[in-house]
Amino acid sequence: MRQGDGLLLTLLVLTAGLVIADGMTGGAVASWAQANVPGLAQQTGAVLGWIGAKAWPVLFLPLVLALVSKVQTLPGRSIRSVLWSIKLTESITGSIGGAARWFALGLVIATAIIVVQRYVFGYASTKLQESVIYMHALLFLLAAASTLMADGHVRVDIFIAKASARGRAWVDLFGTYLALFPMSALILWASTGYMNSTWRILERSRESDGLPFVFLLKTAIPLFAILMILQGIAIAGRAVLTLAGEEPPARPKNLGEGEV
Repeated sequence: MRQGDGLLLTLLVLTAGLVIADGMTGGAVASWAQANVPGLAQQTGAVLGWIGAKAWPVLFLPLVLALVSKVQTLPGRSIRSVLWSIKLTESITGSIGGAARWFALGLVIATAIIVVQRYVFGYASTKLQESVIYMHALLFLLAAASTLMADGHVRVDIFIAKASARGRAWVDLFGTYLALFPMSALILWASTGYMNSTWRILERSRESDGLPFVFLLKTAIPLFAILMILQGIAIAGRAVLTLAGEEPPARPKNLGEGEV
């Protein structure tokens, strides 16, 4: 199994279990969710917001370590902590991105079925058509961080084309703090209220026969920002190791090779 397949399989089994339980109880699971999930989501959001408010100074630790490395050798404990943080964050972003890669196959299959339905049988399924929108959005939102991990995003190499390894590390470090973190934080801040409102009513499609999971789709926006911040921590950590004269963990050359 590739990275992320276990996560995807777990979600599929959990979803199937809920569907079966809902069918066996005559819709009791869906009724309970409609009545209780908005409140639980609000409480969970409040807890996560509190954790984020307390933990945000951690984002500056790699920058502090990088500056310290210019005047003294970093202790072994700090190096091990940076290595651990890189492995942890890239495990999270890689697993989610690996699971999201299956949406690409789903897009191809769903689009082919829609074309056959429409032009051969003269039939159109609203749920299937909306699923294409879901899969397209989720593929890019959830796989963006793992693509960044594999250095798969477009980069302008004006400053780093001929730079040394340490020079590239400084560019990555300041690029993370001056661009990646602020933009991701802005997206997270702007989408929080947006997500709260959609969970409050468990928003569904405007079409009566559409998919009832609009609230889940919109949740992918702040999740995208969080994943980008996590991957930014890993990028900053790699820069710290390079500046400290240590060898950072190898990153995948592309998504296929990295199995994400």
